[in-house]
Amino acid sequence: MRPAGTTRPAGTVRPAGLRAGWLAGGVVAVLIALVAGLAFGSVSLPPAGVAIELLNLIPGVHLHSGLTEREVAILTELRLPRVVLGLLVGGLLALAGAAYQGVFRNPLADPHLLGVAAGAGLGVTAVISLRAGTSGDATANLPVGVPVAAFAGALLAVALTWLLGAAGGRDRSPATLILAGVAVSSFLAAGQTYLMQQHVDTLREVYSWLLGRLATAGWHDVLIVLPYAVVTAAIVLSQRRELDVLTVGDEEASSLGLHPQRSRYLLIVAASLGTAAAVSVSGLIGFVGIIVPHTMRLLAGPSYRSILPLSVLFGGAFLALADLLARTAGGQAEIPIGVVTAFFGAPFFIVVLRRSRGAGTP
Repeated sequence: MRPAGTTRPAGTVRPAGLRAGWLAGGVVAVLIALVAGLAFGSVSLPPAGVAIELLNLIPGVHLHSGLTEREVAILTELRLPRVVLGLLVGGLLALAGAAYQGVFRNPLADPHLLGVAAGAGLGVTAVISLRAGTSGDATANLPVGVPVAAFAGALLAVALTWLLGAAGGRDRSPATLILAGVAVSSFLAAGQTYLMQQHVDTLREVYSWLLGRLATAGWHDVLIVLPYAVVTAAIVLSQRRELDVLTVGDEEASSLGLHPQRSRYLLIVAASLGTAAAVSVSGLIGFVGIIVPHTMRLLAGPSYRSILPLSVLFGGAFLALADLLARTAGGQAEIPIGVVTAFFGAPFFIVVLRRSRGAGTP
């Protein structure tokens, strides 16, 4: 990516790439979360039998798992789509959080704190409200075009946050961006409240969705989010080297032959698309975009060539396990998954904020 004849400035250290050990660890974490999410619940299944039954999904593999037909139906028709959706949503939210942190050079950037999730939520709430009066649950089997409405709301939110963050000058410090994100989120939340008051017959469904849920997930939801997840991951992961350069400043990036603004806008659009797709099927699930990328940064190093792919893997595993906790810890009553992630994320956010201030972040 560096033009011929240019040299790396003195004191610039080339970030280490992704290590095979961490990649293998991420794959193992996903497999553990997958088996655990399928094995445990209101009806417990033997993990070994679950693992064998998963192998049976591979064409040409026929192994005896010891599970009954009823247990196989529970595994493949009820739990598997839910766990797969959790892996996709968690990976998208973590990837988006990592991308925003790199683009804004802000350790506190997150789809929820920047107002992106609130914008996407407003778009989905508008669709749910328009479906008011239809028979059944207004949040069930949402149209394929729902992520488009969520995407429009997400782009609107991130644009408002970016512009408001520069209202007092060109310097968009972490504190300024977070305050701008809070203001934008509050404004968009007011819009959501207005829509819900106009369609009170969908209040229960909308509130359930706002708290975050995978309970109504089926293969329909997985098929809706999958194309957006593929596009988002392809774009963001292809820009991982550019993110490493952007962390040292636009002038440095330009001297290395990059186009900082073009890369920044491309990453913002891709991360907003991923956030919108996740929000459209799972509701508002916070803090995944802060917890996972920061943990990867502390463990695997500061290079986005490591942070981005590991955030996808460990983000998916984290949310799948959080969903398992949400549906088992409360007994008969399922806890909203957004409550579980907030329980872990709020203290983590305080720690990150203290570290950021201690490190002298402006």
